[in-house]
Amino acid sequence: MNTFLEEVNEKINGVPIQRCYHCRKCTAGCPMTSAMEHNPNRVIKMIQMGRREAVLNSATIWLCVSCETCITRCPNEVDIARMMDVLREIAIGTGVGAKEKNILKFHEAFLTNIRVGGRINEPSMMVHYKLKSGDLFSDMAMGMDMFMKGKLSLISPRTKDMKSVRRIFEKTKQS
Repeated sequence: MNTFLEEVNEKINGVPIQRCYHCRKCTAGCPMTSAMEHNPNRVIKMIQMGRREAVLNSATIWLCVSCETCITRCPNEVDIARMMDVLREIAIGTGVGAKEKNILKFHEAFLTNIRVGGRINEPSMMVHYKLKSGDLFSDMAMGMDMFMKGKLSLISPRTKDMKSVRRIFEKTKQS
Protein backbone atom coordinates (compact mmCIF):
# COMPACT_ATOMS: atom_id res chain seq x y z
CA MET A 1 0.00 0.00 0.00
CA ASN A 2 1.33 3.41 -1.02
CA THR A 3 1.74 6.23 1.45
CA PHE A 4 -0.15 9.45 0.75
CA LEU A 5 3.10 11.03 -0.46
CA GLU A 6 3.72 8.14 -2.88
CA GLU A 7 0.13 8.28 -4.14
CA VAL A 8 0.34 12.01 -4.87
CA ASN A 9 3.78 11.72 -6.51
CA GLU A 10 2.63 8.83 -8.69
CA LYS A 11 -0.37 10.80 -9.95
CA ILE A 12 1.64 13.98 -10.50
CA ASN A 13 3.98 11.95 -12.70
CA GLY A 14 6.62 14.66 -12.66
CA VAL A 15 9.02 16.24 -10.19
CA PRO A 16 8.45 14.52 -6.81
CA ILE A 17 7.27 16.90 -4.13
CA GLN A 18 10.04 15.73 -1.80
CA ARG A 19 12.28 18.03 -3.85
CA CYS A 20 10.59 20.94 -2.05
CA TYR A 21 12.94 22.36 0.56
CA HIS A 22 10.33 24.81 1.82
CA CYS A 23 11.85 28.06 0.59
CA ARG A 24 8.26 29.44 0.42
CA LYS A 25 8.77 31.15 -2.94
CA CYS A 26 5.55 29.42 -4.10
CA THR A 27 3.64 30.91 -1.20
CA ALA A 28 5.15 34.38 -1.69
CA GLY A 29 3.95 34.45 -5.31
CA CYS A 30 0.54 32.83 -4.88
CA PRO A 31 -2.30 35.30 -5.52
CA MET A 32 -4.72 33.14 -3.50
CA THR A 33 -2.70 32.65 -0.31
CA SER A 34 -4.73 35.20 1.64
CA ALA A 35 -7.90 33.14 1.04
CA MET A 36 -6.30 29.75 1.80
CA GLU A 37 -6.34 28.11 5.21
CA HIS A 38 -2.98 26.45 4.41
CA ASN A 39 -0.44 28.05 2.11
CA PRO A 40 1.01 25.91 -0.74
CA ASN A 41 4.22 25.25 1.19
CA ARG A 42 2.19 23.97 4.17
CA VAL A 43 0.13 21.66 1.94
CA ILE A 44 3.34 20.04 0.70
CA LYS A 45 4.53 19.62 4.30
CA MET A 46 1.18 18.06 5.27
CA ILE A 47 1.44 15.58 2.38
CA GLN A 48 4.99 14.72 3.40
CA MET A 49 3.74 14.10 6.95
CA GLY A 50 0.93 11.81 5.67
CA ARG A 51 -1.93 14.08 6.77
CA ARG A 52 -4.26 12.81 4.05
CA GLU A 53 -7.59 13.70 5.68
CA ALA A 54 -6.48 17.21 6.64
CA VAL A 55 -5.28 17.91 3.10
CA LEU A 56 -8.30 16.42 1.29
CA ASN A 57 -10.75 18.16 3.63
CA SER A 58 -9.01 21.50 3.20
CA ALA A 59 -10.61 24.32 1.23
CA THR A 60 -7.11 25.21 0.04
CA ILE A 61 -7.00 22.55 -2.68
CA TRP A 62 -10.16 24.03 -4.22
CA LEU A 63 -8.96 27.62 -4.09
CA CYS A 64 -5.84 27.15 -6.23
CA VAL A 65 -6.50 28.88 -9.57
CA SER A 66 -3.70 27.02 -11.38
CA CYS A 67 -1.99 30.24 -12.47
CA GLU A 68 1.34 28.38 -12.23
CA THR A 69 3.14 31.25 -10.53
CA CYS A 70 4.30 28.69 -7.96
CA ILE A 71 6.10 26.46 -10.46
CA THR A 72 7.61 29.51 -12.15
CA ARG A 73 9.12 30.61 -8.84
CA CYS A 74 10.11 27.15 -7.55
CA PRO A 75 13.88 26.58 -7.77
CA ASN A 76 13.23 22.81 -7.93
CA GLU A 77 10.33 22.98 -10.42
CA VAL A 78 7.82 21.34 -8.08
CA ASP A 79 4.50 21.63 -9.92
CA ILE A 80 2.17 22.73 -7.15
CA ALA A 81 -0.68 23.56 -9.54
CA ARG A 82 -0.56 19.96 -10.83
CA MET A 83 -0.36 18.73 -7.23
CA MET A 84 -3.53 20.69 -6.37
CA ASP A 85 -5.28 19.16 -9.42
CA VAL A 86 -4.26 15.70 -8.21
CA LEU A 87 -5.49 16.43 -4.69
CA ARG A 88 -8.86 17.62 -6.03
CA GLU A 89 -9.21 14.45 -8.11
CA ILE A 90 -8.28 12.26 -5.12
CA ALA A 91 -10.86 14.13 -3.01
CA ILE A 92 -13.54 13.61 -5.66
CA GLY A 93 -12.58 9.96 -6.16
CA THR A 94 -12.76 9.19 -2.46
CA GLY A 95 -16.06 11.01 -1.97
CA VAL A 96 -14.61 13.76 0.24
CA GLY A 97 -16.07 16.47 -1.96
CA ALA A 98 -15.32 20.14 -1.64
CA LYS A 99 -15.39 22.26 1.49
CA GLU A 100 -16.10 25.48 -0.41
CA LYS A 101 -19.72 26.08 -1.38
CA ASN A 102 -20.37 25.38 -5.09
CA ILE A 103 -16.68 25.04 -5.95
CA LEU A 104 -17.14 21.43 -7.04
CA LYS A 105 -19.99 22.55 -9.30
CA PHE A 106 -17.66 25.15 -10.81
CA HIS A 107 -14.95 22.50 -11.23
CA GLU A 108 -17.42 20.17 -13.00
CA ALA A 109 -18.70 22.99 -15.24
CA PHE A 110 -15.11 23.86 -16.19
CA LEU A 111 -14.19 20.27 -17.06
CA THR A 112 -17.43 19.70 -18.97
CA ASN A 113 -16.74 22.82 -21.02
CA ILE A 114 -13.22 21.61 -21.86
CA ARG A 115 -14.53 18.12 -22.69
CA VAL A 116 -17.10 19.54 -25.13
CA GLY A 117 -15.03 22.14 -26.98
CA GLY A 118 -11.43 21.58 -25.99
CA ARG A 119 -11.20 25.08 -24.51
CA ILE A 120 -13.22 27.41 -22.34
CA ASN A 121 -16.26 29.21 -23.64
CA GLU A 122 -17.05 31.54 -20.76
CA PRO A 123 -20.76 32.11 -21.44
CA SER A 124 -21.39 28.38 -21.90
CA MET A 125 -19.46 27.55 -18.75
CA MET A 126 -21.27 30.25 -16.78
CA VAL A 127 -24.67 28.92 -17.87
CA HIS A 128 -23.66 25.37 -16.93
CA TYR A 129 -22.38 26.55 -13.53
CA LYS A 130 -25.36 28.78 -12.82
CA LEU A 131 -27.81 25.96 -13.57
CA LYS A 132 -25.88 23.50 -11.37
CA SER A 133 -25.46 25.93 -8.47
CA GLY A 134 -28.94 27.45 -8.59
CA ASP A 135 -27.35 30.90 -8.17
CA LEU A 136 -28.82 32.33 -11.35
CA PHE A 137 -28.81 36.11 -10.97
CA SER A 138 -26.32 37.19 -8.27
CA ASP A 139 -23.76 38.53 -10.75
CA MET A 140 -25.87 39.04 -13.85
CA ALA A 141 -25.20 42.79 -13.99
CA MET A 142 -21.46 42.22 -13.99
CA GLY A 143 -21.79 39.58 -16.72
CA MET A 144 -23.85 41.91 -18.90
CA ASP A 145 -21.35 44.71 -18.31
CA MET A 146 -18.47 42.43 -19.36
CA PHE A 147 -20.40 41.38 -22.48
CA MET A 148 -21.19 45.00 -23.42
CA LYS A 149 -17.49 45.92 -23.07
CA GLY A 150 -16.48 43.03 -25.34
CA LYS A 151 -14.86 41.01 -22.55
CA LEU A 152 -17.09 37.99 -23.22
CA SER A 153 -17.92 36.58 -26.61
CA LEU A 154 -20.85 34.27 -27.18
CA ILE A 155 -18.91 31.94 -29.44
CA SER A 156 -15.41 30.69 -28.75
CA PRO A 157 -13.35 28.81 -31.29
CA ARG A 158 -13.26 25.05 -30.79
CA THR A 159 -10.07 23.09 -30.56
CA LYS A 160 -9.27 21.56 -33.94
CA ASP A 161 -7.86 18.33 -32.50
CA MET A 162 -10.77 17.10 -30.37
CA LYS A 163 -9.44 13.52 -30.62
CA SER A 164 -6.49 14.57 -28.45
CA VAL A 165 -8.82 16.18 -25.91
CA ARG A 166 -10.90 12.98 -25.73
CA ARG A 167 -7.73 10.91 -25.28
CA ILE A 168 -6.64 13.12 -22.39
CA PHE A 169 -9.99 12.64 -20.63
CA GLU A 170 -9.93 8.90 -21.28
CA LYS A 171 -6.36 8.63 -20.02
CA THR A 172 -7.24 10.46 -16.79
CA LYS A 173 -10.13 8.04 -16.16
CA GLN A 174 -7.68 5.12 -16.30
CA SER A 175 -5.30 6.66 -13.74
